[in-house]
Amino acid sequence: MSLPKENKKPKLLLFDIDGTLTDPRKTITEDMLQFLKTLQTRDDIILAIVGGSDFGKAREQLGPEILELFDYVFSENGLVHYHGGQLLHERCLLDFIPQPTLNKFINHVLGLFSTLDIPVKTGTFIEYRKSMLNISPIGRNCSQSQRDEFEKYDQQHQIRARLIQNLKENFPDLPVDYGIGGQISFDVFPRGLNKTYCLDYLPLDDVEVHFFGDKTDPGGNDYEIFIDPRVYGHRVTSYKDTQQQVESLICE
Repeated sequence: MSLPKENKKPKLLLFDIDGTLTDPRKTITEDMLQFLKTLQTRDDIILAIVGGSDFGKAREQLGPEILELFDYVFSENGLVHYHGGQLLHERCLLDFIPQPTLNKFINHVLGLFSTLDIPVKTGTFIEYRKSMLNISPIGRNCSQSQRDEFEKYDQQHQIRARLIQNLKENFPDLPVDYGIGGQISFDVFPRGLNKTYCLDYLPLDDVEVHFFGDKTDPGGNDYEIFIDPRVYGHRVTSYKDTQQQVESLICE
């Protein structure tokens, strides 16, 4: 890759997905897709994504060209890593936590949910991903309207934050961290392996990394990478805001 004029480092634009490139759990809009394809043609821009969801969900949202559109694709906070269209790195949750311990943790979560009084419960309350657990009080089978209503309910009653506090108190020695993302769930992942994990696989000496995310407050799953000194953090409120901020950045 040729360097841009004045020997400036290329900008590596690292995006969260939900609430940043798309509306939560929605597919990318055509205008946003075309915007990214335009960025892809520039020699001074490198595109990357990092999400908490698994690769299948990322591909559902961003389309079948995901591995061609982004130079780096990090799923599950980067514990599943594609570069140049090839799978280069993959870790499993059981590499960090023994199955009996994980079973005890899951049983406790299910016990909490059996007594949790919220307006709606659906199904798939715990999704076991390769490298993390995704836990949803309402259940991932909920409709979009139920998602939207739960998000409002959670903002008022702090359901997810209270559940996380309970888990921290009951499993103080479990080597995991927690991150609230999206509208309906939170992630449980090996301690320290938040989204900053993906930075170990980026050419930090050769690029200027700009991260864009919406859950950048403490407790959000974008917080640690947003404040990481190795990147420039950009807080966004929607995919349209992301587009506007990127346009401002590359026009500087």
